[in-house]
Amino acid sequence: MARKLVYYVACTVDGFIARADGSFDWALFEGEHFADLIERFPETFPAHLRPAFGVPETARRFDTVLMGRKTFEVGLREGITSPYKPLRQLVVSSAMQESPDSTVRLHRGSPLDLVHQLKAEDGKDIWLCGGAQLAAGVFTEIDELILKINPVLIGSGIPIFNGAAGTRPASLVEHKVYPNGFVFVRYGFAGAKRSVR
Repeated sequence: MARKLVYYVACTVDGFIARADGSFDWALFEGEHFADLIERFPETFPAHLRPAFGVPETARRFDTVLMGRKTFEVGLREGITSPYKPLRQLVVSSAMQESPDSTVRLHRGSPLDLVHQLKAEDGKDIWLCGGAQLAAGVFTEIDELILKINPVLIGSGIPIFNGAAGTRPASLVEHKVYPNGFVFVRYGFAGAKRSVR
């Protein structure tokens, strides 16, 4: 089975993945949804936070993470140079001169070419971590969109896609609404089967 590019991202009700400065102080870090996310996607939790939340160092869904420079720099500002080990970590940027960590590979070329190369390999799925410009740049290659919708509006910030052009019909594959207002929703772009939890 071909590996998928999956845009798995937290967002607000009004469609922002972060405030304008890249912060996400609005995200819910406790509740029933949190335990479910740990169970299903443990590799997507930053490595430095895993011990505090009891998250195992297990790669269940993904073996590769793809992120833009601004997304990577959120952790870098806190001194975190390898946020998602043991995943293969790729940062797409034409502005960065070099990677600050040997476990993080810098890609200065076309993001679409990189995605095509990654999809041609064997392995688990590829996690598109963000940000909005990178997601827009590989818009046509996203196979699945998973949104972790937090019950908050922030009015402005970084949108889910920044600059995406065109229309892509999506199929609802799965969704779950939690008592605290958090909504997990998964969309496919190639006739995926629908399941509701």
